[in-house]
Amino acid sequence: MRRLFYLLPIPLLLAGAMVAPKASRPTPSDQGTEDIVAAAARDPGVASLAPDAEDRWIPFHLTPGNQIRFTMTIDGQSVSAILDTGVSFTLLSQTSPIAAKAKVRPGGQASAIGGAVAIGWMPTRTLSLGGLTRRGGGVAVAPLPALATGDSKAVDLLVGRDLLAAHAIDIDYATKRFRLIASGRMPFTGATAPLTISSERRVYESAIQMGAARLSPIIVDTGDGSSLTVSRASWRAAKLTDLPTTSAIGFGLAGPSINDLAIVPEVRLGTLTAREVEVRIEPPQGFSDSVGVAGRLGSGLLQRYRVLLDPGAGRMVLAPGPHADAPAPRSTTGLLMGVAGDRLRVLHVMRGGPAEKSGWREGDTICAIDGQPIPADYVDSPLARWTVGKPGTTVALRTCDGQERRLTLARFY
Repeated sequence: MRRLFYLLPIPLLLAGAMVAPKASRPTPSDQGTEDIVAAAARDPGVASLAPDAEDRWIPFHLTPGNQIRFTMTIDGQSVSAILDTGVSFTLLSQTSPIAAKAKVRPGGQASAIGGAVAIGWMPTRTLSLGGLTRRGGGVAVAPLPALATGDSKAVDLLVGRDLLAAHAIDIDYATKRFRLIASGRMPFTGATAPLTISSERRVYESAIQMGAARLSPIIVDTGDGSSLTVSRASWRAAKLTDLPTTSAIGFGLAGPSINDLAIVPEVRLGTLTAREVEVRIEPPQGFSDSVGVAGRLGSGLLQRYRVLLDPGAGRMVLAPGPHADAPAPRSTTGLLMGVAGDRLRVLHVMRGGPAEKSGWREGDTICAIDGQPIPADYVDSPLARWTVGKPGTTVALRTCDGQERRLTLARFY
């Protein structure tokens, strides 16, 4: 089953990318007993690939927010991590036991979905994942709430460009594993698209053709669970304003954001043509505008393919997976919800949907669907398919305060 970040089935996280922690210059009011560790002054460490790196696959699971979650080690301790090519410096949660035991120095600010966040800086001895080991260097440190990392459980680490970009990343979504290999290798064939590391933002970037517009730069962000997000200016340039739209909510490190949402019939990425692509449209002065990009390409689209990200060779390679051509699932409820134990909590009511017309509100809770209580494995259970059910179907919902409500599903975008 292809999972999409907020339509299948109901994720806890709806978006979760952070781009480019950038150190700010201290002002007189900033200066104190501790200096800000500017990006240029941070020890980059020395990374190396093991001779057998190609055999060292790293298993992962896709979170409800479509993010690649796995385990690795920092200073010999096992940590949970997310592969995030939209982060310029690897980021450690300030609530991780590793951060709690260390002296974290101020490190400036980061641009994130929802605004800006303050970051710290912590030196490390070793970081290891698969066949890659880095000695020396350090990690940025910031709040990392579970909502911003795609799972019900908080994660310790976002693994970013500083660890990844010197090598190629081979992500096999179908078998849920990835590996780091030498740049220039071509372990499989497929459609190709350009891929670079931005000198300004220091993240993975490419370009797309959508409607009437070539959009560039587009951040390629494995840490973002959505398919494609564009700025309002990019949407206007594409001249697709005749497509029906609704609304959606996303959660980043700096908080929530509300965007428009449409299904675009076709998007071209290099020699690849992707069909039925969910596109989120940010409001003016949204995240893309704030960091100077046209938009970002996320794991919601990438997971349709086996993906090779190799900025050193200037390319990404995409080979179709088993669900590459499947129609984009569309919500027929108009409810975006998170799972909280034995209940669903409404995070957003989509504009123009049947839930809005039926009077549903943010914060409403659901404890049973057609008489079935919410199971512990709800996200992966067949029960969750009701959110994209056949239009015209009526679903009986029991709210957690004991009310019985009925919702008739409809196609509305």
